[in-house]
Amino acid sequence: MTVPMTLAIVLIVFAALALFSIVGISVSRSLRLSEGSEKARIQPVDIEAFRNLVNPAEDEHLRRRLPSADFRHVRRERLRAAAAYVGVVGRNAAILVTVGQSALSSSNPQTAEAAHQLVEQALLLRRNATVALFRIYVALAWPNAGLAAEPVLNGYRDLSGTAMLLGRLQNPAEPVRISAH
Repeated sequence: MTVPMTLAIVLIVFAALALFSIVGISVSRSLRLSEGSEKARIQPVDIEAFRNLVNPAEDEHLRRRLPSADFRHVRRERLRAAAAYVGVVGRNAAILVTVGQSALSSSNPQTAEAAHQLVEQALLLRRNATVALFRIYVALAWPNAGLAAEPVLNGYRDLSGTAMLLGRLQNPAEPVRISAH
């Protein structure tokens, strides 16, 4: 290879790495819970609507039925909606990390264990939400790219169950719900 060709390849690789770093930083910052928000509230997530948005069979159905340009437009709209859902899931997970951390010091061993599980699941879900947002942004640029939001859907379902358990242990009279069925 010639020197100019090698230099061009190095610059392209460097630019791609810089782009991935910038996107990763911006996505992780968007998932952080703001420190000053005193009334952070869990926003319910319609899991079935979210599941429909990221369903590969739905995408394939739309791909077969719509002209190519219309499909790309509809796919991008669906991806933007999926990104909104993933953003809410990430924010809810951040709130639940805080809730779980405050319950870790409970004298009740069941409550402390449920709080520990909640924190672990919420942290994993925040990581998965960050990865899913990155993949959604890639799919927005290339509408034919694959999208794997299954870890976010499954993680949110598990997190919901653990949050309900911790809520029942801490305050049996008040129900906890983080998803709208």
